[in-house]
This record gives sequence, structure tokens and C-alpha cells, in this order.
Amino acid sequence: MPLRPAKSYRNYYTRPYTRREFVRSVPGLKIVHFEMGNVSGDFDTCLHLVACESVQIRHNALEAARVAANRYLSKRTGSMGFKLKIYPYPHQILRENPMMTGAGADRVQDGMRKAFGKAIGAAAKVKAGQRIMSVHISRKDLVHGKEALRRAGMKLPTPCRIMVETFEKAVA
Repeated sequence: MPLRPAKSYRNYYTRPYTRREFVRSVPGLKIVHFEMGNVSGDFDTCLHLVACESVQIRHNALEAARVAANRYLSKRTGSMGFKLKIYPYPHQILRENPMMTGAGADRVQDGMRKAFGKAIGAAAKVKAGQRIMSVHISRKDLVHGKEALRRAGMKLPTPCRIMVETFEKAVA
């Protein structure tokens, strides 16, 4: 079946469905890397992508945001010029009661009988003001970091803002 629109699942105030031992089959996550770039690098600026609303973010939206930010930063600063970290983990399992369409579907389908649904994906619950993604970068590449987070925010189902945090490098 095709993927339903994100508005079907982005409501934050739903009952948690996270116990994987009660779920028959959990589909795999599309997002596999939560830290990338130069993870041991020493950078003087940190940018945070912060959610403005409480929302559920599906795993494929997190992956799309990660790919957009990572690709932009890799092209502009090189693969060792930044550190990218994704904070929320998709624990919430999403269900769908598949509906049939077409000729004769009414004779085959059960309608709303046994409508609990089957697991189709996972989502991360994010509160308003919570960090979604961080980029550690040098001060000279600040513009590229902001643009990467802006592009990543376009892939997410909530309005986002970018917070800038600067600190001095430790001198040994």
C-alpha cells in the first residue's frame, strides 16, 4: 500500500504503542545513522534545530532531514568539516487498518470490524522546544550550517527554528 500523508500520524497526543513484544511485526527503521561527519572533531559553534510544536515525526521524515543536511554540509564543508547528530529515536509504532478499493471490495473487506490495524512504521515523539538535530561546525562555515538545518527543517512536519550556540575552543 502507498504511504499515507504525514497528517494522519503527526498528532502528539495519542496513546503510546511502544511495547515491541506485543506487536507482531515491526518494520525496520529507515534511519540508521544518528551521528555522522567528524564525530571526534573540535568545533567552536553549535547549531540546533528546535521544534516549535509538539508532534510525532515519522522515521522516513527523520531520514529525509538527515540526508538533506548531510549532503549539503558534505558538499560545502567536506566530510570532516562538521558533526551532525539526530536526537529523537522513533519508538512509537504506527498502525494502519488497510482499506480496499475497487470492484467487489465491499464483499471482501471487513470494514471497521477488527480495525486495530497492522504495524506500518515508527515515529518519534517530539515536544515543543525539543532539539531535533544539531550541527557542530567552525565559525567560518556558520552560513552553511544554518542553510543545512533550514533544508532539514523543510522535511519535517512541524515548524522549526534554529538556535546558535558558540563557545571558545579549549587551549591545551
